[in-house]
Amino acid sequence: MATGSLSPQPGQRPKLFAQLDRFWLRVTEGLKLSQLWKQFRADARASYRLYQHDFDAQSPRESRRHNFWHTLQELSWAILEKLTPARRVLLLLGVLLLVLPGSGVSFEKAGQIQLVQFDLRFWGGFLLFVLLLLEIADRVVMKRDLEIARDIQKWLLPATPPQIPGLAIAFATRAANTVAGDFYDVFPRPSADGAAGSFLIAAADVAGKSIPAALLMATFQASLKTLSATACSLPELVGGMNRYACSNSQEGLRFTTAFLAEYKPGSRSLTYINAGHNAPVLRHASGGVERLSNGGLPLGIRADAPYESGDVVLQPGDWLVIFTDGVVEALNERNEEYGEQRLLNVLQGWAASSPEELLQRLVTDVDGFAGATPQHDDITCVLVKAS
Repeated sequence: MATGSLSPQPGQRPKLFAQLDRFWLRVTEGLKLSQLWKQFRADARASYRLYQHDFDAQSPRESRRHNFWHTLQELSWAILEKLTPARRVLLLLGVLLLVLPGSGVSFEKAGQIQLVQFDLRFWGGFLLFVLLLLEIADRVVMKRDLEIARDIQKWLLPATPPQIPGLAIAFATRAANTVAGDFYDVFPRPSADGAAGSFLIAAADVAGKSIPAALLMATFQASLKTLSATACSLPELVGGMNRYACSNSQEGLRFTTAFLAEYKPGSRSLTYINAGHNAPVLRHASGGVERLSNGGLPLGIRADAPYESGDVVLQPGDWLVIFTDGVVEALNERNEEYGEQRLLNVLQGWAASSPEELLQRLVTDVDGFAGATPQHDDITCVLVKAS
């Protein structure tokens, strides 16, 4: 019997391995196994938090019956309610067919009894595969829309800072999801007396994440640019922003924390208002640290809220660090927060560097602290150095 045809011909195995390598690289996008495992853990934790949120809302801890079956039932409902009714039926039917034993039908033909077997598990798996395809199709459409929204959001935010006499600026933002609710900008505006030459420095954080926060961020940006074009004082500007935010805040549920400052290069003076935002850090050239906290409530809570402005003078060597809570509230695997003290340590250690270098160092330090823990909030930082 000839057996040579059963052995791979010379060159077949290397070609097959090369094809498998290309297939694996296409599937994994070149990621290593450790990176794939890290990504899976991040996805699993994010999905668990999503289902756990609905589970806790429907079955508060104090009212739960402490038994396994009740917990399993409530968690199953939290998962099922993420699907449409038709897909819920498809999922339940598929799971049911998977657990049922196979069955058969017997009939007599030409005096012989024949038995036809039905593998219900095959059809259960087929229904679950159809459900998976439907969910993937939805995800692809949603991902495409989110990518378009991300591109629009990037267009709304400045790519590079303007040239301001006596200041060097660097900024960056990173969304927890595809789109973010954080905002930053630096642009020129007329002063209250109509004179040119002042610049507005803004950073804001809309309550929430993803699409709802991103939509409100866009309205915040539009109203800020519109009101800033008028010759008004900073308190008048913030008051107008607050009244507009109150008309779109769903009775205070969608508020916005913001830090707005107006810098005048001629006098090196900075007038600011902190509307419920994380207090920016002003590090003086001498090494002393000051928090810029004058202001009032977040925008969108109370239409008649008063706002108190503060004034500082930026001397050569001074640093102004503006950040959102995603920086200091970044968590590691032990559920510890990054905290302001670590931020201050980076600032003190790299005070002689440029804003771009300090920004890179700060982002690296936050990422090193968080490790494999998925980012749970948008991160934005604006660094200003006086020269």
